[in-house]
Amino acid sequence: MSPKDWKVEYQHKIRDPKSALKIIKRGGRVFIGSGCAVPSLLVQTLDKIGSRLADTEIMHILTIGDTPYTKEQYCNNFRCNAFFIGENTRNAISEGRADYTPVFISDLPNLFQSGAIPVDIALIQVTPPDEHGYCSFGVSVDVVKSAAESAHTIIAEVNTQMPRTLGESLISIDQIDILVENDTPLPEIFPPPSDEITEQIAKNISRLIDNGSTIQVGIGAIPAAITKFLKYKKDLGVHSEMISDGVVDLWEEGVITNRKKTIHQGKIITTFCMGTKKLYDFVNNNPCVEFYPSDYVNNPYIISLNEKMIAINSALEVDLTGQVSAESLGYLLYSGIGGQADFMRGASKSKGGKPIIALPSTTKNENESSIVPHLREAAGVVTSRGDAHYVVTEYGVAYLHGKSLRERAIALINIAHPNFRKKLLNFSKIRCYVYSDQVLPKTCRPYPEELEIKKCFDKNIDVFFRPVKQTDEPLMKEFFYSFSDKSFYQRFFTHQVVMPHSKLQHLVNPDHDEELAICGLIQKEGRDQIIAVGRYYLDRPSNMAEIAFIVRDHYQHKGIGTFLLQRLIQIAKDCGISGFKAEVLTENKVMMHVIHKSGCPVQSKLEDDCYCVCIKFNELNK
Repeated sequence: MSPKDWKVEYQHKIRDPKSALKIIKRGGRVFIGSGCAVPSLLVQTLDKIGSRLADTEIMHILTIGDTPYTKEQYCNNFRCNAFFIGENTRNAISEGRADYTPVFISDLPNLFQSGAIPVDIALIQVTPPDEHGYCSFGVSVDVVKSAAESAHTIIAEVNTQMPRTLGESLISIDQIDILVENDTPLPEIFPPPSDEITEQIAKNISRLIDNGSTIQVGIGAIPAAITKFLKYKKDLGVHSEMISDGVVDLWEEGVITNRKKTIHQGKIITTFCMGTKKLYDFVNNNPCVEFYPSDYVNNPYIISLNEKMIAINSALEVDLTGQVSAESLGYLLYSGIGGQADFMRGASKSKGGKPIIALPSTTKNENESSIVPHLREAAGVVTSRGDAHYVVTEYGVAYLHGKSLRERAIALINIAHPNFRKKLLNFSKIRCYVYSDQVLPKTCRPYPEELEIKKCFDKNIDVFFRPVKQTDEPLMKEFFYSFSDKSFYQRFFTHQVVMPHSKLQHLVNPDHDEELAICGLIQKEGRDQIIAVGRYYLDRPSNMAEIAFIVRDHYQHKGIGTFLLQRLIQIAKDCGISGFKAEVLTENKVMMHVIHKSGCPVQSKLEDDCYCVCIKFNELNK
């Protein structure tokens, strides 16, 4: 189409809002554009002409702004059908004046295109046309593009303040039937304020994100807080259903480069954006940001092609078996399926991918736990037990994939709020999820991630040292039964090689205060393996701690034991402990050698067949 042709056609199609909407017939099906790209002038005009319509279905996903068609006075004129529930439609749906259609956002374009969900008229918002006569869908391509292309009639609100976005974001003037001009700022969504709990959750999530990862984040307090903790990461990429201001911040910090992405290298890929003018200015004509429909961006297969794909999604509650409810609170329909299931499944199939569910351990008033014995009656499961991998609260991270119900229950109890752990454990015992003698976590404090450290040893043995967790029982059992008879006797002073759950569970349940245990882990055949454990038990009156540590036979004589002891000494010093005590068999010359290499003065006294060793931190070697 020549510039002259489209300009003539453009002028010919311009109408005022009321004239434009006269084409809507009673009983028609009308789609409204999404998010911050809602055609606000056309929506306001619906309020003015509503009385002449009847049984008109209004369809959309999440929209920002007023929804006059959900007013009680229009219950015979309009019927809203939401594919995702926002604050502006929640009451109408709960009161029966509107409908909710649960659907994967990745499936919705095909439902429009196939005619399974027919669209008579699409009310959309676009940019003014470029020199070739093409408008951009702007900040919302998601399902808008497919709905518009499937509609019998397209009415477009042309907003001079809509950013022109790139990717599959264009529509020709000759495809649009009616034009309504407008000049108004897009609604701005400001990042919500964060609190201590939100920031701790974000910090826990950030520990799961490696350099070079591709991330998916949404909008809300937790995604906004995550930005703060990703500023020291390198070469992150973005493939996300939506983006907000946090992406701009990380781009400006040089954290998001998209250089390491497997597909769409160098590009931020999204379906829509919601945020402030800063975000809208960033995406405007930016060749580094591309918008595509949701059947592409949210396609689990496409998502999985991004190596190290990190999907971060929120939830309302998670039960002890790993079922995730994110669309409803019992019978109260709260939001929708959205893209959570798509991205959780896609990230799980990604090489090095991590699907993450994040939520505070309690509701805002702290009267209810978000980790629950079972989901509320009628609660919708968005992420199934089989798709649940990482669950994160302010108290830590629970990894569920491939774990038994017993392991899942213990992991989730450990990240639940301490006020509710006893109730959750009692329920787990009644339902036989856990052993009848299972003990509660000793500590109420969040997991001490500051004690984590990585160290490389002989022959490129990369060891990750961290505090022992209650969920380490299966790993500790393997570690225990890996010892040779000699190593076992030197550590436990007995030849009785047996460690039942009743004893083992106490070894993996330190309080990180009077008792601390540090384990060293390696990755072997795709799973963690404990190769070393060191622990101390503090005697408060003397302020001295009893020390014990052991390394798997195959990994001895490589400096791991020496490092582990020195690490425990440093932690104990920081806690104000005066020194260590230990009993070492006289035949255990290797252990004595490691102790004497500690860098602290060592006193030893021979009693029967063992040395009683004392290491004083506040004394200098002479």
